[in-house]
Amino acid sequence: MKEVLVALRAFFKDRFNLNEDKAEEEAIVESIQKEVNFKGTNLWTLIFAILIASIGLNVNSTAVIIGAMLISPIMGPIMGIGLGIATNDFELMKKGMKNLAIAAIISIITSSFYFSVTPLHDANSELLARTNPSLWDVFIAFLGGLAGIVAGTRRQKSNVIPGVAIATALMPPLCTAGFGLATGQWMYLLGALYLFFINSSFICLATFLIVKHLKFRKKEFTTKELEKKVTRYIWLTVVITTAPSIWLAYRIVQRSIFESNAKQFIQQEFHFTRTQVINRNFILDKPNRIEVLLLGEELAPSTIDSLQLKMPYYGLKDARLTVHQGLNDRQDIDFAQIRASILQDVIKNQQTKEQDSLGSRSNKPALPDLRPELKALYPDLVSYSVGQSIFLQADTAKADTVTLLVARFKNRLSTSNRLKLQQWVKERIKADTVKLVIE
Repeated sequence: MKEVLVALRAFFKDRFNLNEDKAEEEAIVESIQKEVNFKGTNLWTLIFAILIASIGLNVNSTAVIIGAMLISPIMGPIMGIGLGIATNDFELMKKGMKNLAIAAIISIITSSFYFSVTPLHDANSELLARTNPSLWDVFIAFLGGLAGIVAGTRRQKSNVIPGVAIATALMPPLCTAGFGLATGQWMYLLGALYLFFINSSFICLATFLIVKHLKFRKKEFTTKELEKKVTRYIWLTVVITTAPSIWLAYRIVQRSIFESNAKQFIQQEFHFTRTQVINRNFILDKPNRIEVLLLGEELAPSTIDSLQLKMPYYGLKDARLTVHQGLNDRQDIDFAQIRASILQDVIKNQQTKEQDSLGSRSNKPALPDLRPELKALYPDLVSYSVGQSIFLQADTAKADTVTLLVARFKNRLSTSNRLKLQQWVKERIKADTVKLVIE
């Protein structure tokens, strides 16, 4: 048994050895230090990459955004910070932080300038995706950072670095921050900076771990007292800068797990013959809350209590369930939302009948969920319904199929905003004609 364990250990050590094709340590450090500075070529490359990424976000082109990320040099300072922390090089760490701040500020100014002069001011899916970090963004940044520093320490360079630039997506959040600054939408600015900070922190952490694993030589000092002093400065700086990112990442994980468990709970338990869930809301707070709006026959208090008792089985032990139902509920019932839900069901049934009659000739994709984008574009939006509808002429047998959008807002929507909404939906779902009805 002992021989088997020794053989397995030797096998894994040989297969996962990072020192086998590692470049010379001096060459690695020199290469990373060279990419830390943002001036001359690096600075102009960054500006061009930011403009390209801004255009890609503006026209909702994934290919253009990927191209911008490929030519961006912004990972250099982040890896420099990680290397400086791992090798006790306080000057390199300060230099990396300074240049990362310069790069971020120039990027935001550049993208803000672009979004100030462009005639297209609507937010789209690519842009909105960079305003709300998720648990997966944390994983991608950390794993991408690991892949990036491993590739950067090899003798022969590969296509890993460009892939890491795409995966970690550092450019789009800065462009989104510029969009928020140019349009005065501060939640976009803060959300995008939040995502950039999380990505940068975990790429830096990945760099630190790999450099420590490869046992890079630490910087030597003239006296032990000076070494201790520099080490204290480094770790004090690390704690001050990384503590917020760790807390934010923890909150992201909490939110993702809570929302996933809450969705599973509603999908599995809210199955009633004469009652339907028409809206749900997950609130991460103390305590966490799940709010559900029901349409149809009212649930008995005993049924609601039974649902509450089942919540611990879904990891929702400390969450609170609030069910809104019936006309006597103190919570204002959104009748427009109810009507929209009914209309959506009618349209869905109509579409199903049409698809059955057309058979294999019908190959239109399902309409996407526009809720996150519409809510970000129009904060006053209360409810909406969108789907294909058939308009029959009263005097003739002619029938026209158009995309019908029914929406309700808290405040009156101006004529110009109506036209913008109609045009945006038309472009977003690739519809020939969109008819807008405002309740």
